[in-house]
Amino acid sequence: MDTLVERARDIRLLVLDVDGVLTDGRLYFSARGEEMKSFHVRDGAGIVQLLKAGLQIAVISGRQSRAVERRMAELGVTWVRQGIEDKLAALRELLDILGLGPQAVASIGDDRADLPIFEVARLAVAVADAHTSVKSHAHFITQAPGGQGAVREICDLILESQRK
Repeated sequence: MDTLVERARDIRLLVLDVDGVLTDGRLYFSARGEEMKSFHVRDGAGIVQLLKAGLQIAVISGRQSRAVERRMAELGVTWVRQGIEDKLAALRELLDILGLGPQAVASIGDDRADLPIFEVARLAVAVADAHTSVKSHAHFITQAPGGQGAVREICDLILESQRK
């Protein structure tokens, strides 16, 4: 059985869910119906560090949000897929574009919609407050809950395992 560090050493693409991973999972709406999201600055810093180290980052989300588009653009994340019903199909399409296989993928999720990617990813990560079904399929569970530094934990793990 491979260790966590061995799994992290192979990663070239980190796939992120949004609601419950990059955010705390709550949905906020203004009086005008505009959706608002809260992102943790440390997660953003970890994403930027991975990008600078030459890794790819992708967001694959079931929901559509302009706030996500804006935040990912600020961080330099170009692979943003929103409104996706079949996350595994979106991942396969992205792997074809990037010329990677699933052994190069780490995925962070919090709910059942993320499980199809977990089944093929080299490193499947559940945030601390993920649904029980997701935790039971994860190679690693973060200490931090979604939206509160969980993504940074994995970014640091990958960078440390690859000595970058």
